[in-house]
Amino acid sequence: MPRLAPLAEPFPPAVAEELARMMPPGVPPIGLFRTVAHNPRVLARWRAGALLDRGSISLREREIAILRTTARLGAEYEWGVHVGYFAAKAGLGAAERHATVHGGPEAWRGAEAVLVRIVDALVDDATLGDALWAEAAAHYAPAQIIEILSLVGFYHLVAFVANAAGVAREPGAPGFPAAA
Repeated sequence: MPRLAPLAEPFPPAVAEELARMMPPGVPPIGLFRTVAHNPRVLARWRAGALLDRGSISLREREIAILRTTARLGAEYEWGVHVGYFAAKAGLGAAERHATVHGGPEAWRGAEAVLVRIVDALVDDATLGDALWAEAAAHYAPAQIIEILSLVGFYHLVAFVANAAGVAREPGAPGFPAAA
């Protein structure tokens, strides 16, 4: 049961406009955005800070970072939204989706293994040690490193809100897979 019920239609005009900007045409706003809409100022800042556009890292790398972050933080709601909307487009198969929840860096290869280690270090320690920073710099340009750090930080925020507010899973969105 949600602790804070998402806003329901009819939305105040400014909120309706903001929610429409956040979703693809014809897609109703998701529960998380309708929950954040209790504070229209914060909702607008979320949209302004969104990192789901074409960035300096690939869609696949972006989704690995988001799925791993949300999995590590127990944010099943957001993990399911990203699996449902983006995993196939990002080329993430069932085994890779499973690995974002239950696997370690050894489940990945090359730069993707480093990416998972970056997420894990940020979740565990809120920083990267010198050796991991050097590995990151060997695989990613400075702009990409900043984007990865920002994604992990932003999805910490998303996880905090979704988990604390008790946002209900979206219809059709998957939950965490069972451990193998």
